[in-house]
Amino acid sequence: MNVTMLGLGPMGQAMVRAYLAAGHEVTVWNRTASRADGLAAEGAKRAATVSEALAANELVLLSLTDYQAMYDILAPAEDALRGKIVVNLSSDTPERTRVAAEWLAARGAEMIAGGIMVPAPVVGTAGSFVFYSGAQPAFERIEPALRVIGRPDYRGADPGLAQLYYQSLLDMFLTTLSAFLHSAALAGTAGVSAATLVPYATELLTLVQTSLDEAARNVDSGSHPGDQANARMMGATADHVLAASRDAGIDVALPAAVKEHYDRAVAAGRGRDSWTSLFEVVRSKA
Repeated sequence: MNVTMLGLGPMGQAMVRAYLAAGHEVTVWNRTASRADGLAAEGAKRAATVSEALAANELVLLSLTDYQAMYDILAPAEDALRGKIVVNLSSDTPERTRVAAEWLAARGAEMIAGGIMVPAPVVGTAGSFVFYSGAQPAFERIEPALRVIGRPDYRGADPGLAQLYYQSLLDMFLTTLSAFLHSAALAGTAGVSAATLVPYATELLTLVQTSLDEAARNVDSGSHPGDQANARMMGATADHVLAASRDAGIDVALPAAVKEHYDRAVAAGRGRDSWTSLFEVVRSKA
């Protein structure tokens, strides 16, 4: 299928180049028109307006800042949306995604929501994968074209599901990155370089990985049998990390948040339960 791409930030440009390399005809548009210069030189077709870009192809991909940008761009050209399959690869909340799907449906278009789980340089390679959700017949029709940018992982008919998976995994990713930086800041107060920590951090992350299956079983079953890593003991460790951070004079927001979870679990009578019992207090927090 030929493709229209609206939005030419780093991710949008990476997708366009993947399609061009795979032999697809690609029409592009961006609010800052100069961003299309390099792609046009590589073979992309430049559209002067959004309406022109929409008219070019049935399959339309959006790579925008958020879903509000979709309304800003498409609302003035909504008459050109009828009959289009719009794959929105922008980041936002699941609920805003559902509302956007309804908005497009009211204008005669079908929306497939997507979340690309790799950075721009990995798009189009064997390591790229993308969550999708929305009407299955529409997804199956365009699935071969979607494979160009990464392995499609269809999660269901609810348009919000792709965003839910996307944001859930980014939650873990961003928190892990912040945790490494906090660790580096703490060790750095004694002159220890971040590079010195990397091999130890890598081993620790492997240990975390080996704990995920058991943690998932506990979470899904709602049972958190106590072991040596119970909530009270882990909470004491969290308290020590917080105290060490405070004594070192670095930011304590992250360790304080972790300690607060353990405090709430212990206060709820789960001190002898596994550390996975924190899930019960995390999901009850408004």
